[in-house]
Amino acid sequence: MTIAAGVSLGSVSIPIGDVWAIVAHRLAPGVFDPWWTDAREAIVLESRLPRALMAAAVGASLAVAGGVAQAVTRNPLADPYLLGVSSGAGFGVVVLTVLGVGAGMWGVFTLPIAAFLGALLPLAGVVLVARRAHDTTAIVLVGAAMTMVFGALNTFTLLVLGDDHQLGTVMRWLAGGFGDAGWTMLWAPVAILAVAGTVVILCSRHLDLLLTGDDGATAMGVNVPRFRVLMLLLVSLLTAGAVAVSGTIGFIGLLIPHLAGFFTGRTAARLLPAAALLGAVALVLADLAARAVSEGTELPVGVVTGVVGGPVFLLMLWHRYGKASR
Repeated sequence: MTIAAGVSLGSVSIPIGDVWAIVAHRLAPGVFDPWWTDAREAIVLESRLPRALMAAAVGASLAVAGGVAQAVTRNPLADPYLLGVSSGAGFGVVVLTVLGVGAGMWGVFTLPIAAFLGALLPLAGVVLVARRAHDTTAIVLVGAAMTMVFGALNTFTLLVLGDDHQLGTVMRWLAGGFGDAGWTMLWAPVAILAVAGTVVILCSRHLDLLLTGDDGATAMGVNVPRFRVLMLLLVSLLTAGAVAVSGTIGFIGLLIPHLAGFFTGRTAARLLPAAALLGAVALVLADLAARAVSEGTELPVGVVTGVVGGPVFLLMLWHRYGKASR
């Protein structure tokens, strides 16, 4: 229903019943005799539906990646961007944009690839530390350093090598949004979410063991260094696929796993699917709010998630730690 609402509402409102009928007519012609205009059908099928589905896929990917990152690092403040993966993915996209390779119809294929390859650069440093260090603090610190390094490289590349048009394009992309969403761009985040999400769910028991500590997980038969590297690779893959099509969108990967934990507890087998569902719903609603804030204009989705997510996260922290201190 959230996706249907995201498709229905906008500058041109379309009744939800019409939305369902248009989609059903496309999937099974003859089920309904069309009573809607071709323009309305185009709005639903070519603009709003792929946009809503992409927002759902990105939200689910970031939420799952955040939940895994928090489990692997045993840090409740970890999110997909803490490992530097987002900045690395952004660097890949920035370089491709400055070179002009990401323009045109091929951009929908090259940008996700460039984002994932860029994400591997900071991930390499994080993985090296993860293989050698049993202290999760070291992993977090290396991730923070990678974020700063690749953030600086992004700024340098844009200011020195890019022109004003490329600078504006990349800055809009970095702010996060789904204005360019289309069916051809949808395959990457959906496929990555399906593959990586399945692997994560299958490994949920090992994630629970990892939360008990490296020694406890090792005693239960988990190869901790290898498993941690695998999970970090999956976080990289999920984040790269999301960032490539949406830009940087904050608080979904940080906030949603905690919110899901309120309903399901901390068991990964229940928490991660719930986080995926809540992340999808939250980002579809955030995109809807970004489009509805003012007629004729559209806020970056990252602005909406920041404005809403920041106070909500502070409230959750107060609820958790404020009561504990009394």
